[in-house]
Amino acid sequence: MSRCKLRNALQMTSLALSFAALTFASATQAAGKDAGKGPGWDDPNNWPEYHRSFNAWRFSPLDQINKRNVKKLKVAWIHQPGNIAHGLQVTPIVIDGILYYISADNNVWAVEAATGKTIWRYTAKLDPVSKKVLFASACRSITVGRGKVFIGTLDGRWLALDQKTGKEVWSTQLTDIKGKDIGAVFSSSPVLAGDILFGGSTGGDSPIIGKIYGVNADTGKRVWTFETLKDDPKSWPGDSRAKGGGGAWMPGTYDPTTDTIYIGTSNAAPDYFSDERKGDNLYTASVLALNPKDGSIKWYRQEVPNDSWDWDAAYEALLVPHEGKTKLVHLNKNGFTYVMDKDNGKIENVWQYGENVTWAKGINPKTGEIIGPNIPQAGKPITFCPSALASRQWNHGAYNPNTKLWYSTGFEACITVTAIKDEPEMSPNVLSLGVSELTFVDPPGKKADGYIAAFDPITGKIKWKTRWDMPPLGSVLATGSGLVFTGDVRGNLFAYDGDNGKELWRFSAGSGVRGGPVSYAAKGKQYIVFPTGLGSHSPIFLSSLFPDFKEIPGGAALVAFTLE
Repeated sequence: MSRCKLRNALQMTSLALSFAALTFASATQAAGKDAGKGPGWDDPNNWPEYHRSFNAWRFSPLDQINKRNVKKLKVAWIHQPGNIAHGLQVTPIVIDGILYYISADNNVWAVEAATGKTIWRYTAKLDPVSKKVLFASACRSITVGRGKVFIGTLDGRWLALDQKTGKEVWSTQLTDIKGKDIGAVFSSSPVLAGDILFGGSTGGDSPIIGKIYGVNADTGKRVWTFETLKDDPKSWPGDSRAKGGGGAWMPGTYDPTTDTIYIGTSNAAPDYFSDERKGDNLYTASVLALNPKDGSIKWYRQEVPNDSWDWDAAYEALLVPHEGKTKLVHLNKNGFTYVMDKDNGKIENVWQYGENVTWAKGINPKTGEIIGPNIPQAGKPITFCPSALASRQWNHGAYNPNTKLWYSTGFEACITVTAIKDEPEMSPNVLSLGVSELTFVDPPGKKADGYIAAFDPITGKIKWKTRWDMPPLGSVLATGSGLVFTGDVRGNLFAYDGDNGKELWRFSAGSGVRGGPVSYAAKGKQYIVFPTGLGSHSPIFLSSLFPDFKEIPGGAALVAFTLE
């Protein structure tokens, strides 16, 4: 070979190696493989679980979309399910280039993650009673695993679909929706713990006994049932247990490193009239650590004994590394965040999340004991903060292990209630609130509003806070490049700088955000997907304080973004 040909060959080889290096670097960047390892970092191209990882971070390691280029985001595709009832409240699941989600009335979809093209659709055949229940049409989550797609239905069933075809594999009736569990349905999907599916039903505001179930994921056979109202007359005097509410209506999480389920339970009923249930009302308003094999309790932390304010404990169990250990961080509806030892529930700190908290004088940060509770008295109007919709609704925050900050939304509003004894009519949409008056009001001396903030999850110290004139109701996404994504109720989608809260990108989607944005990679490109379409009962409750809610159009659309 001549020197000229040899030189050209070497140059071509060098160019090929350079191109290969660039391609590999781009793919590595898209997958975030250089970022870290372990829970929260693993499987970066996918969003395989409700919170992406069992530690509930809602963090994607992907960093192809970053602070410099996020302003170049463009719509890649839009998928519309057609039915806009209750909007889209879901967090999509993405596995190996296929995105799965659930829309109103238990419609399940599989679509191409790179194009939005429908692969299959499943429409559940629901009992007509599903149209009469309080949470009619509302669907918050979906679970994928073991070759199946799992959902909870609005007529009290769990069912499994074939992951490839969408064909029904099994269906199991769990709640007696017309009888002893009247009105109790599944607005969320069950969650996998090995070969066991677990989850709870609605019913915190209903005169029933709430339950959590364990079901064999492959056969649909019920394995165990855990009643969230402890069978103890000291805890539930008289016949109060038979109509004490409870349940666990949001998805729990499963920690495979300790084989432990974490799941939060809802409030006791009647919500505000507690005269006839003067015990501690276990296990309402509690975080439970359960054994997935038999549903037995490993430990529990009741955050609000004898809950008289509608303080659910149904929110996510955030697992955060701190000083060589992992802490469980849990926000209650009551405006306080509880930091615990994840292995035994021991309190390590309690910090105030809400700005306006008046239902109690405080919480002992060493014991979790309520200090000076302001308990509603029958026939006497009482005003307290936060409102029945909490300092933050069930929409979730996101934790970034790089910044060590928890990005979470909130809103400031209060409530006036007058407690009474009531005898609710037994119907599928029954509520047992125990009130003659329930009015949302502004906090003392200010107008009700909302915000997104960056918290130290262990201490509660605030790094930054950005205020909104309307309460945000969508979840938050954090990414490996330090971006924070969320949306507001008017349909504005945002990307913020996670270090300082600076707005870096905005897009108008037309209807508000109630679900959870996700990020994944398909065909070498990073995507951000927002479920849009305002829904749920919250806008109805809040419209007296925020009249603009009445003007916001409904909708339901998945909107996917990527770089040009």
